[in-house]
Amino acid sequence: MTFHALDVGSGDDGRWAAHAQALWPIAEGWMSEESRTADGEIRARRLFEEHMPELVPVLDRLAGQLDTPGGSTFLTHANLRPFFSGCMQIGSDGTLLRNYDLSPEGCEGAIVRSDFLRPVIGMQEALWGLLDGMNDAGLAASLTFGGRFVHGPGFAIPIVMRYLLETCDTVDQAIDRLSSIPIGIPQNVTFVDRNSAATVFTGPDIPVTRAPDACAANHQHLAVPDEQEQSSRTQERLSAIRRAGTDVEAALKPPLYLSDYDKWLGTIYTARYRPTEGRVTYFWPSESWEQSFGDFAEGTRTVTIGRV
Repeated sequence: MTFHALDVGSGDDGRWAAHAQALWPIAEGWMSEESRTADGEIRARRLFEEHMPELVPVLDRLAGQLDTPGGSTFLTHANLRPFFSGCMQIGSDGTLLRNYDLSPEGCEGAIVRSDFLRPVIGMQEALWGLLDGMNDAGLAASLTFGGRFVHGPGFAIPIVMRYLLETCDTVDQAIDRLSSIPIGIPQNVTFVDRNSAATVFTGPDIPVTRAPDACAANHQHLAVPDEQEQSSRTQERLSAIRRAGTDVEAALKPPLYLSDYDKWLGTIYTARYRPTEGRVTYFWPSESWEQSFGDFAEGTRTVTIGRV
């Protein structure tokens, strides 16, 4: 699988647009029927303005660069089609470690440094959202699917991750802000800053709720059905995360490292964020790639995923 590292700056000089235009045929497929209507466009814009006002100028700047019918509505990430994945994550002692699990064709594979409102580095999804990332204040965050197949009105989580990292400095501030944002499907979000780490459960049918500790797999406050547990092994992986902590070697081995790519449960990458250092390293079984605010290197890496 090929990963790209891109510095898109403030998004107004064509670098972001060149990448986004190439992905637009795929991204457009995420749009729901509602989001393709005039009324859906209006509702998406109003929802974004209400909950992410600081990002409205960035949205308009990027939409102008994308210059594609439906592009502005898509970039709100409001009422997109739901998607479900795997993943695990843990925060401890200033470190955030996560595995991102999906099918390879479903991952954008773009490590992006941006300066929209502030410096942010993360794994991009859906053109400007984030699967995980960190900001220059020393805050890092990542997401996992919450394991419950329910869907409601609200945002796709990647844009919310972007918003929180663009506007928050601490774990507590991010959780407080997340509590007022409607989320379309159940998600678990883990935050790490200089002094603390926490995981919260969120979704369209529950309030934001702190987890017992700063780690998550693919369930929330309720156990998943037996068949789902057998395929995702979420309880087993959560127990393994708690035992291993932020050990990268453990994350690169079963049961934390998954290989069911045809079932959208294969590990695409492992990321270790050290946000107070402004540093992230992406790992695969035989390779790693470090990036930082002080030394961000654009380029391309083709890596082997899966365990041989």
